[in-house]
Amino acid sequence: MPHAPDSTAGSPRARRAALAAGAGLILIAAFCAAQAPATSADAPAPGSAPAANAVPAPDASAIPESALTPALPAETSPPPRPPGPPIALVLPLGSPDYVRPAEAVRDGFLAAAAAAGAASSVRVIPHAAGGVLAAFDEARRDGARVVVGPLVRDDLRALVASDQPLPVTIALNQLDDASTLPPRLYTFALAIESDARTIARRMRDEQVANVAVVSGDSPLMRRFAQAFVAEWILAGGNPPQTHALVATQDGLRAMRRDLGKSAIDAIVLAVDGQDAALVKTYAPRVTTWASGQINQRLDASALRDLDEVRFVDVSWIVAPDAAAFAKLPRPDYASAALERLYALGLDAYRVARAFVAAPPDRLSFDGATGHVELSDARQIAREGRVAMFREGAIVPLDPAR
Repeated sequence: MPHAPDSTAGSPRARRAALAAGAGLILIAAFCAAQAPATSADAPAPGSAPAANAVPAPDASAIPESALTPALPAETSPPPRPPGPPIALVLPLGSPDYVRPAEAVRDGFLAAAAAAGAASSVRVIPHAAGGVLAAFDEARRDGARVVVGPLVRDDLRALVASDQPLPVTIALNQLDDASTLPPRLYTFALAIESDARTIARRMRDEQVANVAVVSGDSPLMRRFAQAFVAEWILAGGNPPQTHALVATQDGLRAMRRDLGKSAIDAIVLAVDGQDAALVKTYAPRVTTWASGQINQRLDASALRDLDEVRFVDVSWIVAPDAAAFAKLPRPDYASAALERLYALGLDAYRVARAFVAAPPDRLSFDGATGHVELSDARQIAREGRVAMFREGAIVPLDPAR
């Protein structure tokens, strides 16, 4: 009997399975062919057209250069500079001509800061001749809120002429004319004109009427004499007699004759220490005044000749034993001029400290240079102490305020 045919072989289900298996083999073959690298047999024959589905190789010349260059890490700006101390002291410590005065000011300034427990609040910025503007730039970059300096008048002129914006600035000198100060600039100086004005006011208070002025030819003494005459007349005094010093016997005898021709109540000596002692021996015996420049550590003979001569000087010299100075170091300087500059440094710190938060509406204190007070013209005025020589010693004539 013949076998009956297998019903599963020709069924639809069997046919679908066979088709699925065949399709799977085709896909596997295609995947393997795509992963295999091309061989020379696969390359088109020379002169033949590329296959329609071939992908062209990229053109390197069409790729932007930025895509071919490795990316560099982005540059970052440096972190902001932390602010320095609030007070900068700008001094010509690199100038051979001014290093000793600058050192005296610096030492006084730092001594006052240390006594106040604020040594870290000050940074000293030295400069050489011609370097004051760069020093101020450095102070500004450092974030100083108050800059103390310049010390030298020519440097102050350069700073004013530069017209650069300034932080609050306390100049330790003054201009020699009526120039307008730039905004935020104040002056605090050991000006000899201040001593002259103090003497004129004191003489008016003592009812002096007739005055003679004997003047030397140095620029400093001419400034002193001119300031005295201007203040004396402004206060209502008569125009004084004026005599130029001729330091010869004939010149001194002629001066004595001229001074004796009219009644005078007082004499102002606009001369230095040794010349003052010389003039005093030829002058009438009346009250005699002079600037602090006569106090130059004179020898015993000159001091005897200057006995009873009145003068104006800084408190640090006139009253060295004052209680206010007891805790401050007192260096032994070779000249009274350096002592005055040390005293200027002491008071300059007190002024600067008062300006750190903001310029004050008023400022007044008794310090090492005398009575210090802020005026309306952005000048920090200083009035020295009145004293006299007596038996070779300095004797204060007015109490400290």
